[in-house]
This record gives sequence, C-alpha cells and structure tokens, in this order.
Amino acid sequence: MEKITFSEQMLINAICLHVASKKQVQPQDVEVELMWDEDYGFSAEVYANGRKQVFVEINLIEAIRFYLETQMQRNPYSAGIELVLDDEEGIIAHITYQS
Repeated sequence: MEKITFSEQMLINAICLHVASKKQVQPQDVEVELMWDEDYGFSAEVYANGRKQVFVEINLIEAIRFYLETQMQRNPYSAGIELVLDDEEGIIAHITYQS
C-alpha cells in the first residue's frame, strides 16, 4: 500500500490548477479559501474571473484527482482519497493506492 499526503497548500494548488483548466485562466488568478464546518463538512470558496464558486467535498476530491493525473501522472481513479482536519496542518488529504 502506498500513501501520499497532500498538505493544505498542495490541496489549494490542486484546486487552482483544476479551476484554471476549466475556466481558461492562469492558476495564479484563482483564489481559494478552504473551510470546514461541523454541519456541512469540507468546502472551499473559489474566486476566478471575479466570480465566487463554492466547492463541496466531491469538488475537492475531483480537483485532487485532476492533480494526481496531470501533475503526478498517477491513475486518479484507483486512489482512495480522504480529507482530514488536522489540528496543526489544517485541511489535508490522505491518498491511498492499493498494491
């Protein structure tokens, strides 16, 4: 079993690249604020082209899969992805590949 951990910054980078690809903008033109709420779970406010979009957990996982495929050349669909709220590191993602 192989495990990869995405730091909060890597998660933000994945969202920026994913949104930039969809909206035809530069990744540096995308702003992301990650959030966690006891009632709603993980989400993010994403700003691009002067518009705000709210990503829910499935959108965050989609962005991680996009990053795995395009930046790490990994099969994004054979990975188990779990978002975690860490007291010290913030919102991170654990990615697991079965051998």
